[in-house]
Amino acid sequence: MTNEYDLVIIGGGAGGYVAAIRAAQSGLKTAIVEHVAMGGTCLHRGCIPSKAMLRSAEVYRTLKQDAAGYGVEATGVFLHFNRVQERKRAIVQQLYSGVQGLMQKGHIDVYEGFGRILGPSIFSPMPGTVSVEMVDGSENAILIPKNVIIATGTTPRVLPGIPVDGEYVMTSDHALNIQELPKSILIIGGGVIGVEWASMFIDFGVEVTVLEQGDRLLPQEDTEISKTLSAELRKRGVNLITDAVVKTDSFTREGEHMTLLAEVNGEVQSFEGERIFLSIGRTGNVNDIGLQNTEIEVEHGFIKVNENYQTKESHIYAIGDVIGGVQLAHVASNEGMAAVEHIIKGETTYINGLDVPRCIYSYPEAASIGYSESQAKEAGFDIKVGKFPFQANGKALVYGESVGFVKVIADKNTNDLLGVHMVGPHVTDMISEAALAKVLDATPWEISLAIHPHPTLSEVFAEASMAIDGLAIHK
Repeated sequence: MTNEYDLVIIGGGAGGYVAAIRAAQSGLKTAIVEHVAMGGTCLHRGCIPSKAMLRSAEVYRTLKQDAAGYGVEATGVFLHFNRVQERKRAIVQQLYSGVQGLMQKGHIDVYEGFGRILGPSIFSPMPGTVSVEMVDGSENAILIPKNVIIATGTTPRVLPGIPVDGEYVMTSDHALNIQELPKSILIIGGGVIGVEWASMFIDFGVEVTVLEQGDRLLPQEDTEISKTLSAELRKRGVNLITDAVVKTDSFTREGEHMTLLAEVNGEVQSFEGERIFLSIGRTGNVNDIGLQNTEIEVEHGFIKVNENYQTKESHIYAIGDVIGGVQLAHVASNEGMAAVEHIIKGETTYINGLDVPRCIYSYPEAASIGYSESQAKEAGFDIKVGKFPFQANGKALVYGESVGFVKVIADKNTNDLLGVHMVGPHVTDMISEAALAKVLDATPWEISLAIHPHPTLSEVFAEASMAIDGLAIHK
């Protein structure tokens, strides 16, 4: 079976399917190749299922631990973990059906199979023809496109010496499908994924130990975010160990008893758990997709692209996590649309990493955009900082979650907004106001001029923006 297309996209995740929709909207004959399920990692093995489980953990914690503080006596509270999984699966299925419907609406051809790029052949004098190994075992489909977008995403990194079996030693891909909660778990890696899962597991009643090689959790975030989340996780019972270098050759397992050694501040210590969870980053899915048949370059496990998301083969683009950079679903989606715009109009749509909001869905939540305080100083800015606590916000007190703050960083000379950092209730939603302010090049003074309704959590952003000039009202 041979078909010609204006655009073929390899990978149906957040970047791939959004690019397909934009291309179809623009009149391009489009096909998408996906060998697992449309929606990719975010929908099936990441963003959505993990947040569904985090919500269940939040409800359980609220009823079991926090209800009395609201004047509610909650007795007979039980966790039915199988129902947690059922709810998660139902949400994923609903969204999956929605993505499938969007493909049909856009008249986008979906090939359920594994796509590989062919070199010059009888089909085309240039590399780029895509051979699809169909999952149903039928004859390979041959797709002949004018342009290709690679959106194959990433897979979790593993550690040599600690064999991943998906049951006792797992990554986030496996943890989402566990049927029973362990009594204890060792989480290796204190980045975003490690922190979110630590928050979830401790709320579900699991004993949690986090081993982080760096000197603090969330090393890419502002130090005050790291400090606050570390303190709150410890307060809830998480055992956080920083400066921990895991000795992978020390791993042993006896039944459900896992042991490994780690050097902590020069001293070798032993750690135990019923399960081990690896969250040490991700690597690009670049193997076995036919890159050897092209001039496409790979660096440090990720595909190299230019400012237009073109590879060394100018008609073959790559977007999303497979190119490294800021590995977030919303970035992949915007890169997909930017690549399509370049295919159609030749226009460059630059996505500035400093304008991308980052969210951590732990308890409490955290969110940020732009420079951290230390990064702004290292970049040579003379800065001023405004900070306002949720403890002084009426809605946060009513809501029962007053831990945290909003921190605004600006250039002292120009008043330009450089960064916003938040910890507290619903800040993963609130950060969008900061993102809009960045896009519109708003100053903290202009943010404070926007009338924020009372009582709302968003008032904290306005107060922090005023605090930058010493004008906060309730501080």
